[in-house]
Amino acid sequence: MKNQSYTFCVAPLMDGTDRHCRYFHRLLSKRARLYSEMITADAVINGNREYLLGFDPSEHPVALQLGGSDPKKLRKASMIGAECGYDEINLNVGCPSDRVQAGAFGACLMKTPELVADCVSEMIDAVDIPVTVKCRIGVDDQDPEQSLFDFVEKVSNSGCKVFIVHARKAWLKGLSPKENRTVPPLDYDLVRKLRRERTDLQIILNGGIETIADAAALSTEFDGVMLGRAPYGSPYFLASVDELLFGEECDAPTREEVVLLMSEYLKRQFVNGVKPNSITRHMLGLYRGAPGARVWRRYISQNVSAGRDDILDKALAAVTAERAAA
Repeated sequence: MKNQSYTFCVAPLMDGTDRHCRYFHRLLSKRARLYSEMITADAVINGNREYLLGFDPSEHPVALQLGGSDPKKLRKASMIGAECGYDEINLNVGCPSDRVQAGAFGACLMKTPELVADCVSEMIDAVDIPVTVKCRIGVDDQDPEQSLFDFVEKVSNSGCKVFIVHARKAWLKGLSPKENRTVPPLDYDLVRKLRRERTDLQIILNGGIETIADAAALSTEFDGVMLGRAPYGSPYFLASVDELLFGEECDAPTREEVVLLMSEYLKRQFVNGVKPNSITRHMLGLYRGAPGARVWRRYISQNVSAGRDDILDKALAAVTAERAAA
């Protein structure tokens, strides 16, 4: 396995971390590790690969997250992902949604570590890039101290060396996917114990990390941290990552610089038939906590349906005018 840094990862988010979102995030951080939305193995094998798997070269390092439970299909999907140029293939063993459960993958696979091990073994055998697993500490009535360690033991025996652990249980019945992100209590200490006992593995902490200061502190205890909702809802969060987590002396881009670069990107995509909302929806929180946040969000929300390719230029002008009048 070639050297990989998991110091700071942006979590895969369904209906969130698509190629446009990742291009945007990469402008804010050169070092953060980016992840695709979860894409099922069947979709990768049978779907429009350019639409589902295409990405801009600037996104590296970028990982493809797969959903599935059929070892042979996951093997084939992993090969396709590697051929497309992804730097990592990640298997989802953490999503608790009904749709995912109906497909017999996601968090419910915590109950069948032997099957996950078989899947991972096939995936590793098929590609020369890292194959990683994102999991919970357990599901339903499992005892997390037993379920997590047993799961990691069996799956690591198949060759997986990197585990991204969402430090909560998943309740497959009784809690919605949204509630599963917040209601089950966090257990960082259990993941710390795993990290201490399995020094042969890389353990990445996920779940409940909301500030850059917390991310920086926790990254010293683990092999990395993964955040999803915080950087997605407040993307300028990412402008601090390279300095605070990677120790790089760099001038973070201003919001205005990022908007201008994204406006150029939107215009290029617009020519190819991409609707502006496919890009602007990821940018609504860019000014959160800064002057002009309300004007920025309101302008985009009220005008994106017009389908104009200069919407970001106009939104930036509205923010600039608001600040000048203040």
